Amino acid sequence: MAWELDSKRSIYLQLVEIILKRIVTGIYPLGSKLDSVRDLAVEAGVNPNTMQRALAELETTGIITTQRTSGKFVTDNPELIERIRADFAQQTTKRFLNEMRELGLDGEQVIELIKEGQI
Repeated sequence: MAWELDSKRSIYLQLVEIILKRIVTGIYPLGSKLDSVRDLAVEAGVNPNTMQRALAELETTGIITTQRTSGKFVTDNPELIERIRADFAQQTTKRFLNEMRELGLDGEQVIELIKEGQI
């Protein structure tokens, strides 16, 4: 999965989102060890300090833990991951419905398009 970053938004916040999505989708499985900060930064094409800031943010929420001599690990708490997945789904649905409203479609029309398999 490519690290597509938008220069118009905070890079570290985008890194947080990307890492969260990678955890939620299983690219980084529960309990798995993450690559080093430097390796992740190289992969993402960002400064290691920026990557460290993103990982520190995730660590404050308990999504990532640090074991002193072993590195950084994804949480092994499936309930936490499910809450994050539900939050992503809710945010995505809100954006989608807002865009449909901007196109002039109401809820029933959107549901009909979904039922017909057009969306």
